Amino acid sequence: MELDFERCYRAVDSRDQRFDGWFYTAVRTTGIYCRPSCPALTPKRENVTFHPSAAAAQRAGYRACRRCRPDAAPGSPEWDVRADVVGRAMRLIGDGVVDREGVPGLASRLGYTERHLNRMLSAELGAGPLALARAQRAQTARILIETTALGFAEIAFASGFGSVRQFNDTIQEVYARSPGELRVRRTGGEPEAGAISLRLAYRAPLHAGALLGFLAARTLPGVEECDGTTYRRGLNLPHGSATVALTPADRFVSATLRLTDVRDLAPAVARCRRLFDLDADPVAVDGTLGADPALSARINAEPGVRVPRAVDGFEMAVRAIVGQQVSVSGARTTLSRMLSPVQPGELRGFPTAEAVAGLPDDAFRMPAARRASIRALAEAVADGKLDLEPGADREEAVARLLELPGVGAWTAGYVAMRAVGDPDVFLPTDVAVQRGARALGLPHTPKALEAHAERWRPWRSYALMRLWRSA
Repeated sequence: MELDFERCYRAVDSRDQRFDGWFYTAVRTTGIYCRPSCPALTPKRENVTFHPSAAAAQRAGYRACRRCRPDAAPGSPEWDVRADVVGRAMRLIGDGVVDREGVPGLASRLGYTERHLNRMLSAELGAGPLALARAQRAQTARILIETTALGFAEIAFASGFGSVRQFNDTIQEVYARSPGELRVRRTGGEPEAGAISLRLAYRAPLHAGALLGFLAARTLPGVEECDGTTYRRGLNLPHGSATVALTPADRFVSATLRLTDVRDLAPAVARCRRLFDLDADPVAVDGTLGADPALSARINAEPGVRVPRAVDGFEMAVRAIVGQQVSVSGARTTLSRMLSPVQPGELRGFPTAEAVAGLPDDAFRMPAARRASIRALAEAVADGKLDLEPGADREEAVARLLELPGVGAWTAGYVAMRAVGDPDVFLPTDVAVQRGARALGLPHTPKALEAHAERWRPWRSYALMRLWRSA
């Protein structure tokens, strides 16, 4: 990936937080790498190089800055926009696929040879899949060292390292501190037993009210809950179940995770970031949408509106099918009937595709045609014929969804936006979208509205959120 030196240096000189995660600054004289907004003295031009990923900086022999914690910067928003192989690979690596399945598993999911995948990632990011996964393991290990009382051997294997020696060497290399020194430097009191607390950084601004309000209106009892300031839900993760509480704050979202298996920390963090759309670049999004006079006043009044994504693609697809032609509250009631009862205060993940496929007919209190659609969806996901996770091919996912009985363009588009993460979905036939367009003085017939929406590319999913809020 080519990085323009002058543009990058200006961002570093101004400590522009918008560029955190886009690139990393390495300083030859100190041997460290930083995020662009690092508060340290701006290094001289002749001492600086720029890298497209933390892994590339580490590969070049630099250690992470202790002041700005570049490994904890928001992820590059480029991976939200890009639907190509590199973008899909980055989302899968973030979800821990390399740790669970190795590079062969990652390559198989993407349909490329390991050699060609390594070549593409190295060209774009300055590091191959193993180096990218190693950088993520180091960050996961640091979080566990600083926020839990787990033994270092347990942390080593939970983070994905193959041995304690490899864990020790990597921590020393990346942070210039041994695991013991990192734990000694930990601030605050003793960690809460069984809980992992961390901060999920984002690019400001974040309209927390819009985000929590959208999710609160759609909460499923026993799966999720929201009190207006904190969102809690159950998760199904590769090695077990978990619960998470997410509370937006200034510049970060406070997350408290309770994991059945600490090996699930990295995928849990990735899914929480995806759910709250924390890697988005709201300045770029609002800049494009705000150029339309019909939207500018709303954007100035409410900057940073995100697109709530999903922690489980199958769950989101079921919600979309149930929500066809019914109100939000009606869909919520129907979905609640599909769930087994839980104890008060208990939260658990949405049923898996295999579990839903095996439900009896009386568990689906809905029209027979809609029940058939959900069964077909569950069987396709369970059989591996339909991929709705973050590394899925967006076009293929939409095409496979449209092959299912009872699934039309609205449902497929909604799933592509919230489950697969497409930032450029538009639903001109949606009644609420048309109502919002009318309220803003926009064309409100499907054909005319779709034509007008072309000026909002590649952020039409964010325009949808604006129209829904205006309805």
